[in-house]
Amino acid sequence: MTILQSKNLSIGDIHRLFNYQRQYNESFQSLLALEPLTEFERQEILQIRTDFDNYIIESKVLEGLVKALTVFPIMRLAGFYRSPIKIALEENIQDIVIEDEDTKVTGRLDILAVNKAKLNAAKSYFWVLVVESKNSGIDVFEGLPQLLTYAYDCLKNQESVWGLTTNGREYQFVYIQQGNPPTYQLMPSLNLIESQKAVELLQVLKAICELG
Repeated sequence: MTILQSKNLSIGDIHRLFNYQRQYNESFQSLLALEPLTEFERQEILQIRTDFDNYIIESKVLEGLVKALTVFPIMRLAGFYRSPIKIALEENIQDIVIEDEDTKVTGRLDILAVNKAKLNAAKSYFWVLVVESKNSGIDVFEGLPQLLTYAYDCLKNQESVWGLTTNGREYQFVYIQQGNPPTYQLMPSLNLIESQKAVELLQVLKAICELG
């Protein structure tokens, strides 16, 4: 049996192995109800933007620092640290066996948010958001194959899940749905450095958290 690491796969590999179909969505509002932010929330997200900007002005920001400076504080602000939502870090995904190709895909997810008060079809916790982070010098799409691999595992037990891949500056959301074939919608890209896009980023994460 061939064993593949999800981090070494390309988007083409993912489409071939899992039969994913790519779709495009030009508006978050078609899937989410984006609510206005409070003045406190606006100031906080812009402060996170400023803090991160101060680092990338000097040099490339490594993955761990990307999470510390941006992903974790933004998720906290969006409500992902509050019950019943819980986050887990660097969890092994269940090995995915593709019988037609005698292939096994393995890997580790970066950040997972689950709803511990809600069970899926397999009586395990409902996945709300899967996050894959990269260092600031890597294109966000480099994280998409890993993200889609992790999501494929959970789609066995729930109809859809939100995914996010980021390098700290750019944020690419995908809405991934169960089906024959499974699909993923590429949402509009958001940039933390642009004030209005930073505000929309927090609005999107808040809306996903509330859906969970």
